[in-house]
Amino acid sequence: MKLLAPKYFNDFKCIADKCTHSCCVGWEIDIDESTLEKYSSYKGNYCDNIKKSIEISDTPHFILEKSERCPHLNERGLCKIIINAGKDYLCDICREHPRFYNYTNHGKEVGLGMSCEEACRVILNSDNYGEMIELEEIDEELDTCDFDAVEFRSFIYSVISNSSAPFTEKMDDLYELTSVFPEILDDSQWKEVISQLEYLDNSHKELFLNYSSFAEAPKELELYLERAFAYFVYRHCSESTDKMEFLARLGFAMFCERLLCSICHNADEIFDYARIISEELEYSEENTEIIVEKFIEFFEKSE
Repeated sequence: MKLLAPKYFNDFKCIADKCTHSCCVGWEIDIDESTLEKYSSYKGNYCDNIKKSIEISDTPHFILEKSERCPHLNERGLCKIIINAGKDYLCDICREHPRFYNYTNHGKEVGLGMSCEEACRVILNSDNYGEMIELEEIDEELDTCDFDAVEFRSFIYSVISNSSAPFTEKMDDLYELTSVFPEILDDSQWKEVISQLEYLDNSHKELFLNYSSFAEAPKELELYLERAFAYFVYRHCSESTDKMEFLARLGFAMFCERLLCSICHNADEIFDYARIISEELEYSEENTEIIVEKFIEFFEKSE
């Protein structure tokens, strides 16, 4: 099977201690079984530090410090496991972040999650979101289904990449062509949904309550919004196994774009607000599904 990625994928490199929103702060870091076994047999100088930092529970994880920092993050923002034991001793979640994977009819796809500030910078500065590259052949069997989400995704990209039309006009065309649009709920109803979501930072709830399906984007933000929308489509629609699932997840992507447009007013803010939306909505499976379900309910009522 082929491992595929957007062309911009190879532009990403972790900026480590230069990161201002470290993925090693504020997140519970689960330890996969194979890495846990590796830690149990590790005899290096740093082995006691690693073993003492692990809580063995239903899901083994590192015990965060009171500041919610990973216990292996030093004062410079560098990983002490890498420094003392090497990259081979990272657990899966640390080694893979911010990557995610989707399985399609055409192979396995990898992408970069926008909750990472450097990944966000790469994604929102890349024109080639629709171009895919082959990274390697992997030893996995391709499993296909009747619905080709990648083909439908390519159609979406063909509409929004039309350089002869303003972004708002392209999105209006997309609403008409797919019969998916954010106004399945009015703004007050969407705000009720936003109020019911769970947040890593409660101040983000107040920020998101500025949502409007009719927010107008300044000209300088249009290209960033197009790229952000394309990213949300890539991440959330690509594994769909039928048309309704694809359209409901397309609705989620549209909602995220409208939210970003509602809270961001200039190019200086776009990267931070896109990152916040990513970590609060798409990195919470529960929050994502709540929004997706609103579109499914709409389609079912429309049948």
